[in-house]
Amino acid sequence: MPKAEGERPVVDAVTLEVARHALEGVAEEMNAALIRSSYSPNIKERRDCSSALFDEKGRMIAQSWGMPVHLGAMPFSVKAALEELKTLEPGDVVVLNDPFRGGAHLPDLTFVTPIYRGDELVGYAANRAHHADVGGQAPGSVAGNSSEIYQEGLRIPPVKLWRRGRLDRDLLELILANVRTPRERLGDLRAQYAANETGRRRLLELVERYELERFRQIVEEILNYSERRLRAALRRLKPGVYRYEDFLDDDGRGAERLPIRVAVALDADKGEVTVDFTGSSPQVEGPVNAVYAVTASATYYTIRCFTDPDVPPNDGAYRPIKLVVPEGTVVNARPPAAVVGGNLETSQRIVDALIGALAQAAPEKALAACQGTMNNVALGGLDPRTGEPYTIYETIGGGFGGRPGLDGLDGVHGHMSNTLNTPVEALETAYPLRVERYELRPGTGGRGTWRGGLGIRRDIRVVGHKATLSLLSERRVGRPYGLLGGEPGAPGENVLIRASDGREERLPGKGVFELEPGDVISVRTPGGGGYGPPEARDPRLRERDRREGKVPE
Repeated sequence: MPKAEGERPVVDAVTLEVARHALEGVAEEMNAALIRSSYSPNIKERRDCSSALFDEKGRMIAQSWGMPVHLGAMPFSVKAALEELKTLEPGDVVVLNDPFRGGAHLPDLTFVTPIYRGDELVGYAANRAHHADVGGQAPGSVAGNSSEIYQEGLRIPPVKLWRRGRLDRDLLELILANVRTPRERLGDLRAQYAANETGRRRLLELVERYELERFRQIVEEILNYSERRLRAALRRLKPGVYRYEDFLDDDGRGAERLPIRVAVALDADKGEVTVDFTGSSPQVEGPVNAVYAVTASATYYTIRCFTDPDVPPNDGAYRPIKLVVPEGTVVNARPPAAVVGGNLETSQRIVDALIGALAQAAPEKALAACQGTMNNVALGGLDPRTGEPYTIYETIGGGFGGRPGLDGLDGVHGHMSNTLNTPVEALETAYPLRVERYELRPGTGGRGTWRGGLGIRRDIRVVGHKATLSLLSERRVGRPYGLLGGEPGAPGENVLIRASDGREERLPGKGVFELEPGDVISVRTPGGGGYGPPEARDPRLRERDRREGKVPE
């Protein structure tokens, strides 16, 4: 429990800050080791990975500044590993990706490594990385039309890939036999192992510096400090119950005629907040169902960003947040639901709904909706240069929402996606593909006192082979909302340009499609919503917008 106000802390402020930043530095070094030693462009270039440290009780104590959708959910992976396997011995490494047992979606593989000082457990190192293929019905393992988790790839419960320092080669071979690109997967798995080894060594150095009992006191105080900070920030919110709902376009399997609702009621009072998702739609046939860990992750991220983004993110920061998430809904699906898009797309809509609710409590801290999608693109086929299979997975940025005093950023990843893009040079070197256009989309930002950011157009040509394309994208029907009189951003669209006749074919937001040699997939992402009434915009900014094509004519 946190110390009562006025009670002298066990750890002085200077020691707390030095140790806290040291722990964060370890997590960052873990992630750097993962990025630098990985094989796939998705991890090496886009940095679709995250790392964290946990204490001996399985509580998260520090994290890298990576993917928000990973980090709030990773504690559930550590918890699942400990519940299923009970005790982890020195040299053990657990791998898992099962969304219904601590994971988020199947492409995200999590490694959990216990850290021992002699015979005494002092903590855990964990990391999560998005693998560009884990099997399933379509290359890239993000099929936009899947209807059950068995179609989405190899499902791994918490199991030991290393036992007391020895690699289980039979299990490794089983994993590699079920993916399209085993060499790349092996390289990324080794990188994840190395990242946790980095965390293990560095954490033991800190334990040696402070001595174990003192180290544990420091960790406890760091968690309590985060809790106090978030409670203080929540007390500054106007008490009340705030409601909002937002909608997904469709589920990829014809449910666009049904409202796929994400509903939230947020009750802020006396330093705590209860977030109730009652009223959200029942789970659907298609792959936009989210599991509990994803919903929790999106909630933790939004509340911390909205109230006090400088609160150190750890177990203590999440204590004042209570969740009510009915089972069997699109935000807490039961197996065997298809869930790959829940982590990618529904997480974004959860953030949008939460910001819509929180804006009622503190509009001066809110922002209009960002693009509200990760624009997931996966391509795969036989590389004509080598005759070997390849898979590429990437997400594409779009418009950021306008906010008080600032226009939305153009062409960035927002909220639950915090990756970089795949550089054109890296993409064209690694894959038989060519990027023919990569540019901002003029006129896609929503008007407002502070305008929304612009979306992106990215055109990729298939060179010399047939390929399978998977799309998982949102805001192709609905538009990112404006706030306080601001106008919505423009929706996105996906267009297939046929090599045979140059014909443009508009594709749905989700699905799996076959491409011929020379075909081009053109992904055009949404703009962000505007903030405040457009008529209140500075005339000089309006003139600049007109010249630069920033808002619709």
